[in-house]
Amino acid sequence: MSFLPNIVFMILLCAGGGFFVFNLRKLIRNIRLGKEEPVVGSKSERFKNMMRLALGQQKLMVRPIVGVLHLIVYAGFLIINLELLEILIDGIFGTHRIFASLGRAYDLLIGAFEVLALLVLTAVSIFWLRRNILKLPRFQKAELKGWAKKDASNILYAEMVLMTLFLLMNAADAQLQVLQVSHYIQAGYFPVSQWIQPLLGNASTNTLIIIERSCWWLHIIGILVFLNYLYYSKHLHILLAFPNTYYTSIRPLGATKVDPIVTREVQLMLDPNADVFATTEGDNLPLEKFGASDVTDLTRLQLMNAYTCTECGRCTDECPANLTGKKLSPRAIMMKTRDRIEEVGRNIDVHGTFEPDGKQLLGDYISPEELWACTTCNACTEVCPVGISPLAIIMQLRQYSVMEQSAAPSELNAMMTNIENNGAPWAYSPSDRMIQ
Repeated sequence: MSFLPNIVFMILLCAGGGFFVFNLRKLIRNIRLGKEEPVVGSKSERFKNMMRLALGQQKLMVRPIVGVLHLIVYAGFLIINLELLEILIDGIFGTHRIFASLGRAYDLLIGAFEVLALLVLTAVSIFWLRRNILKLPRFQKAELKGWAKKDASNILYAEMVLMTLFLLMNAADAQLQVLQVSHYIQAGYFPVSQWIQPLLGNASTNTLIIIERSCWWLHIIGILVFLNYLYYSKHLHILLAFPNTYYTSIRPLGATKVDPIVTREVQLMLDPNADVFATTEGDNLPLEKFGASDVTDLTRLQLMNAYTCTECGRCTDECPANLTGKKLSPRAIMMKTRDRIEEVGRNIDVHGTFEPDGKQLLGDYISPEELWACTTCNACTEVCPVGISPLAIIMQLRQYSVMEQSAAPSELNAMMTNIENNGAPWAYSPSDRMIQ
């Protein structure tokens, strides 16, 4: 018995798994570039939120047809890859269908996998048609040109190939079982691949073995490639949706977060006896800039939001500013934030620590025009399937613009000047506003 296939399998598994761990460590490092933030809510509340959004996909079901199709792909991805455990054991030890000893339960399991594979193929084909033939408007926005558009199609093609390989592998295996070829034990129920099996009826035993083995190898290589492709793809949400929805804020969307740095400054201004240079015992708030100008000023959750974004465009589809022709696209805000994180990460890879590159998120990636087009209505956050808040990033960038650069729009500056001088947003003194 040759151990060469087992050795090759182990090399592929270690290479694929090692590269995935390498990228995972880089992902965690990049997210940790953000600031720590207290987690709001109890563990049970956050766990319920995770189960409702990530596992239950509650917000996707607002559009039932698309929601059910996505659920099929999601369930197929999770359930069919249970078969991966059998593939791993077979690949390492040179066995074939190691779990066949489960008998009837194994047959039903393989049958369920095949039905799911067919449903996934159907759902993915519909998704491809929606993007490339029907060309739904939210998939034709400017931010989805180039790589973003190719990425979405690449994943659909990969899922089609993986499901097809799975069914063709089973069809060849079933035919080899009929021919009672040694090593191909009688196991499995094939409700879908049995329709492919007649196409292989005239093939020789050697040809069938080549087809079955080729599909088996291509299937596991495809899974390893897909796993490592995730880091470079919007489909990273497959891994991050659960932690993102667990840590996302569970406060009412209208609740504005209180900035302790701003609070301290206001308290100092209102206290005529305060010594602005004195520190109180236990006061460990850092002297830092207000708001955010770059990704390292954002919180870890906001950076995880950027990596979790599915680029589905529901946020942009609901954004009133975007619907009226403004430049703002909440989806683009998240995509640009991720692009900047990646650029900072590559900088660190080269230099060991971040070396200033003359760029920042505000201005070089996200323009003031985008920021000030936002109405802060929270429609983007409300509709996001995985609890992402583009508004939180927008507000941080706005705060920096106003409090550090005095770069608010002229209308807003006029209003703030009126509040300072007249106690109201209008250009009338209190005496002029008195009721006669």
